[in-house]
Amino acid sequence: MSAADILRLDRVSVSFDGFKALNELSLALAAGEMRAVIGPNGAGKTTMMDVITGKTKPDAGRVLFAAQVDLTRLDEPAIAGLGIGRKFQRPTVFEPLTVHDNLLLALGGDRSPRFALWARESAAERERIDELLHTTRLVAERGRRAAELSHGQKQWLEIGMLLAQDPKLLLIDEPVAGMSDAETAATADLLGEINRSRSVIVVEHDMAFVRSLGVTVTVLHEGAVLAEGSIEEIQADPRVVEVYLGR
Repeated sequence: MSAADILRLDRVSVSFDGFKALNELSLALAAGEMRAVIGPNGAGKTTMMDVITGKTKPDAGRVLFAAQVDLTRLDEPAIAGLGIGRKFQRPTVFEPLTVHDNLLLALGGDRSPRFALWARESAAERERIDELLHTTRLVAERGRRAAELSHGQKQWLEIGMLLAQDPKLLLIDEPVAGMSDAETAATADLLGEINRSRSVIVVEHDMAFVRSLGVTVTVLHEGAVLAEGSIEEIQADPRVVEVYLGR
């Protein structure tokens, strides 16, 4: 493993009732890199993220973080504490609370809505919330209840809540599913901004969005890496066309 890698999966295998969800999967992500991961349904994308975050324990293999910590030996809270944040496809924000209060409770490390009812922000927290609102394009929505946001804005709010925890690595699952074209373009810009200071893995099906990210693409198929390269190289690969893009 290179010292410059923030994450490395080394021959990771996972089976569910005889089905091999991951088949000796090996993958490396450099510190500061953003990587797009694509592949057909059942290729192992979600299982890969489950293994990285400790939700699923592999049958074999190692997952090294920052060149030294084997994540397979840790539970989910310990992995989150190391600085790995995960955003699922469906946003999980506290809809009765305002955008501001969602970010405040995320800053406080408390996932209970009760926290926001009595919490009083410090000057440092107020400044940090302002930064997060700017990053997530939600300055004008500060006082709105999360329930009133568009689907895309809810996605951005959840990303902001993850950023409040100051992760070193972000795993983001299908961030633009259900978004308008304008929101999709804004999300590409948002992820690019986040990537200036953090490593990012984006799992996505929208190939136009993947192209707009301008990053290395990893294609998974049957639990292993089928191909890796630029979007142009991936789209010209006959194996990828056969198992995924040609469908």
